[in-house]
Amino acid sequence: MKTHRHQDQFKSVNASGLLSHLSGPKLAVGFIGILTALQTPAQAADPVWTPLLDARLRYENVDQTGFAKDADATTARLRAGLQFTNGDVSILGEAEGTLALSERYNSTTNGKTAYPVVADPENAELNRLQIQYTGIDKTTFTVGRQRINIDDQRFVGSVGWRQNEQTFDAIRVESTALGPLKADVTYSWANRTIFGYDSPIQSISGSNVFATLSADISMVTLEGFTFLVDQDEFGRRQFSSQTYGLRASGKFDLATDTSLALAAGYATQADWKNNPNDYKADYWLADASLTLGKFGLNANYEILGADTGAANTSFQTPLATLHKFQGWADKFLTTPANGIRDLQGGASYAPGKIGILGPVKFVVAYHQFDSDIGSSHYGNEWDAQIVIKPRPDTTVIAKFADYKSDTFATDTQKIWIEIGYAL
Repeated sequence: MKTHRHQDQFKSVNASGLLSHLSGPKLAVGFIGILTALQTPAQAADPVWTPLLDARLRYENVDQTGFAKDADATTARLRAGLQFTNGDVSILGEAEGTLALSERYNSTTNGKTAYPVVADPENAELNRLQIQYTGIDKTTFTVGRQRINIDDQRFVGSVGWRQNEQTFDAIRVESTALGPLKADVTYSWANRTIFGYDSPIQSISGSNVFATLSADISMVTLEGFTFLVDQDEFGRRQFSSQTYGLRASGKFDLATDTSLALAAGYATQADWKNNPNDYKADYWLADASLTLGKFGLNANYEILGADTGAANTSFQTPLATLHKFQGWADKFLTTPANGIRDLQGGASYAPGKIGILGPVKFVVAYHQFDSDIGSSHYGNEWDAQIVIKPRPDTTVIAKFADYKSDTFATDTQKIWIEIGYAL
């Protein structure tokens, strides 16, 4: 690992300049001062210090057609920090570092292009630095560099699967003070990507707005959402977009240990801000999950539509936790020009504790990928995973993905073995 780069990284975020480097807008600086001033002497009497620790060791193998060599990545990631809570105010700081123990892979920044990509570059950074205030009834304010996961992370997420987390420099307000309505509104002026300090898109600036308004009606949650994504960096402007949509979800108990969860969604997206393209594309979702005791079944149909089939005129979600969607082989991190239709079916089995292994869960899924415009069959994928929790603070995962190409990308197999520990 290039230690001098780590030192340079932290020098750029020194104590005297830390807040201005983090926040950017003067609004955030003033807001932090206001929240601190709101703290009363009674609240200051009982402070709590909470250590934060999250460690992960992972091996990832990628066998991809077109590369003479397999990628073999062994990486270790450590997040460590501290949270101070005093009444209605809490301050959280957390650093993150990723080390490549075996670097026979293309991290996207190490220049090893003879290998397939494993997007876990060596990195050291200030992962989170935020202040949170809960002194207003049923409302939480969070200011600073923070983790943001909205709903199922289809539009905005922390990309928690990768070693380097995506975080946002933002002001976020979450409130249930509007009676039956729940509001969640964020203004973000930058997102710290997973690609690390050597990447030209380590941080992407822009005026982003994420807003959701939801209500529980009987057994169904109805939600309206708006995502205004402004990617200012050169080479990213084609991802600037305005998205508006609706989502409905609910869970229904059918019998003892038997339940059905349903979700449906629609959104429309168009170009925004400095996007050089003029387009409009739609998004559709239908999802059903049936739980039968220890067994689970899932069916999902998701469409990310296209406008004309020209480049950069299809529905994009650049701030999502993309690994969760359209197969674990990650072949569709950017939506193809002709859009994509993903028909997925899966099953799970959770037998409970198995001796010293603790709780165990098995998951298998199958995807069929087709274009939205035209009749191209992109390919198929099988995914499988075993999750073991020998201790409440320890998780062991073995995972597999096998993408077979027809007309899009190349055949790819991936294997992961990891162990994680978190306080």
